[in-house]
Amino acid sequence: MTQGAYLETKRSPTALTIVVLMHGAAITALAMSKMDVISVGPKPPTTIIDIPNPPPPPVPPEPLKQVQQPQQRQVVTQPPQIVQMVQRPVEFDTSPVPTPAQPYVQPGPVDIILPPAPPSPPPPAPQPKKVESARAKANLASYVSNDDYPASAVRNEEQGTTRFQLTVGPDGRVADCRVTGTSGSNALDTATCRLMKSRARFTPARDSDGKATGDSVYNAIRWVLPD
Repeated sequence: MTQGAYLETKRSPTALTIVVLMHGAAITALAMSKMDVISVGPKPPTTIIDIPNPPPPPVPPEPLKQVQQPQQRQVVTQPPQIVQMVQRPVEFDTSPVPTPAQPYVQPGPVDIILPPAPPSPPPPAPQPKKVESARAKANLASYVSNDDYPASAVRNEEQGTTRFQLTVGPDGRVADCRVTGTSGSNALDTATCRLMKSRARFTPARDSDGKATGDSVYNAIRWVLPD
């Protein structure tokens, strides 16, 4: 390249500032020289001083890129495990061999001889049907008077209704008496059955053959304290 050529390089701001200051100093010196010298006659030729540009600052070398070496894997080799085989002694079964069981034979059917059942009892003879019930020969309340009122019931002021059942025999007399509903007084209930058994008389019941038969009669007596 010839002298005075410009290199197209990057200039730093510091270098540019120095160049500007040098040009300014040169122009100022030139102006001062023109003011002090009085020229008589023709002007001398102007000399152009070509001030070369300062060389550019050296370009710093680029930093070397550190190449990362690949990491080597550390391979750990383990020694093979030694397995010790333990030999066990062979065991022999010295127990006696069981004898085979005898085959099971199912027994045959056994005949069971039972004693003969006793003969069933003969059916009961049919009873003749009752066609007529027993009837009292008088009102049952008429068999009881104020004189029959128990003295203990009078003293205790006991009164009430006694319900009863009479068993009438074929002869029309009362064979049995049973209290079916109490009056609340034991003396009154006892007096009722006693009087009915001793005084009541009935026309006995009749069956389909016209014969007298037993029967049951239900009735009640209301006991009221005498005045």
